[in-house]
Amino acid sequence: MAPNKRQYDDDDGRTIVDMNVEGMPWYQASQRRKEELEAKIARGDALTTRQTVRYTWYALLAGLAVLCFIGGGLVLFILLLCLVW
Repeated sequence: MAPNKRQYDDDDGRTIVDMNVEGMPWYQASQRRKEELEAKIARGDALTTRQTVRYTWYALLAGLAVLCFIGGGLVLFILLLCLVW
């Protein structure tokens, strides 16, 4: 049976110090990276994977739209030259 945890009146459950420190036997590097990424996301410095995929997709669609516009203009220009010739 596990010992009961002590209950303190002034304990609000917040962590004062992170005990995930390099060199300790319980150190988890992946947990540290995850916390740093979450902190960057909270500050607005980093994008989530979903946001990265979405913005990449939007960039590809924008490039495709520009390519179609230029290609359509080129086709119309060639047709105009054929009519004039």
